[in-house]
Amino acid sequence: MTVAVVEAYAGLARRVLAGPARLGRTRLVAVDGPSGAGKSVFATRLADAVAALPGGGRPPVVRTDDLLDGWDDQLTFWPRLEEWVLAPVRAGRPGGYRRYSWVRRTFLDRPVPVPAGPVLIVEGVSAARAQVRPELTLSVFVTAPAGLRLARALVRDGAEILPELRRWHAGERAHFAADGTEPAADVVVDGAPDLPHDPARYYVRRCAPAASAGGLGGWPR
Repeated sequence: MTVAVVEAYAGLARRVLAGPARLGRTRLVAVDGPSGAGKSVFATRLADAVAALPGGGRPPVVRTDDLLDGWDDQLTFWPRLEEWVLAPVRAGRPGGYRRYSWVRRTFLDRPVPVPAGPVLIVEGVSAARAQVRPELTLSVFVTAPAGLRLARALVRDGAEILPELRRWHAGERAHFAADGTEPAADVVVDGAPDLPHDPARYYVRRCAPAASAGGLGGWPR
């Protein structure tokens, strides 16, 4: 049986800052999970919580959707992320990436800077893949029911993407199964929780019963 626990973003942010830096001098956080689960919102709120801590500063959030060269680049974008972002930050230098325009179907010329600071958050499908786990300070897997995720994506992007979206969902299911992403995650987040909470300050963590007594943030901290 899975237990749901309400925890504070502030507590998780403190855990990140107290954790070891494994990407050079930077603490790398990966927010992974299937499309439509709520990864983007979670990553933004965690970045807000880090920024609110003394000396935290707002960490950059790199969204892997911005690095995809179209629908067929679902998992093969990683060398681009490594070259443009992870390698320079690992070396203590600022990185930068060119954002893909899904309208123009090309990468834009103007780079998005990524400073080599205390924390870097990478959000997107396969962000916590096995390849990068040794360098992660924290891995998060956000999940939600498939029907709800599909509905969210269609509201966001329109019904015309349905054929591509179904293919995308099949690809991510195969990847997560082969990669063992969710079992390896430090925190599994319920992206469609029933528990009452303030979503701007708290999230709902899914855990085994034995792990629910301690917690990272707790309610109502």
